Amino acid sequence: MPIPDSPLAAEFIASSNFGERRGRGRPNALILHYTGMPTGEYALARLLDPASQVSAHYFVWEDGRIDQLVAERARAWHAGKGHWKGESDLNSASIGIEIVNPGHDGGSPPFPEAQIAATIALARDVCARWSIPPERVLAHSDVAPARKRDPGEVFPWETLWRRGVGHWVAPAPLKGGALFRPGEEGPPVRALQAMLALYGYGLDLTGVYDWKTHAAVTAFQRHFRPDRVDGETDASTVATLKALIEALT
Repeated sequence: MPIPDSPLAAEFIASSNFGERRGRGRPNALILHYTGMPTGEYALARLLDPASQVSAHYFVWEDGRIDQLVAERARAWHAGKGHWKGESDLNSASIGIEIVNPGHDGGSPPFPEAQIAATIALARDVCARWSIPPERVLAHSDVAPARKRDPGEVFPWETLWRRGVGHWVAPAPLKGGALFRPGEEGPPVRALQAMLALYGYGLDLTGVYDWKTHAAVTAFQRHFRPDRVDGETDASTVATLKALIEALT
């Protein structure tokens, strides 16, 4: 039985769903997921099933227990098709952590404190060993906004940041309505797309507030402005995005 890469992992339960990292020797991002299934046991079985073609490096139970499923040097199959900062093969570029939670379809219950504490400790350990910067600790929904919602708006990103994991600024206060309507075109929409792309989201600068832009804004709100997640760009969304970009310079 393999030995876990992280000393925090209780057990290595090997999944056969992995391969070699393509075009790189080391990960440069950490992607967090919720399992989105009724129970942790059901989710773990799927991540171990060769027929599922999915896996992750780590699996965090509700009580804080951590199992490792794929060696960190290997390419786990957790991110699927996505994009971040010019990367399109996020599986090769990242380490994936699955956090047991039924997610949106299960009513979006809160993540237990023990589970979050374990996730923070594991993320700090992984990021330190691979020199992953805070702004590259990402949600699955960040890299695949048109397909994914996890780990969701109830995930406590601010708590992680306060414990040294991830990038965060205080969200700007909610005020006013949407600045753009679906299908609206023009330089202001293109400027919004440019800011989202600068931060990392996979958007073309079309100047049209299309469904891809709506999906990226929704993903951004889930992660960084969770008090209202509607995909509509309001003043709070723009101000929060600008503050995040400025914090990186």
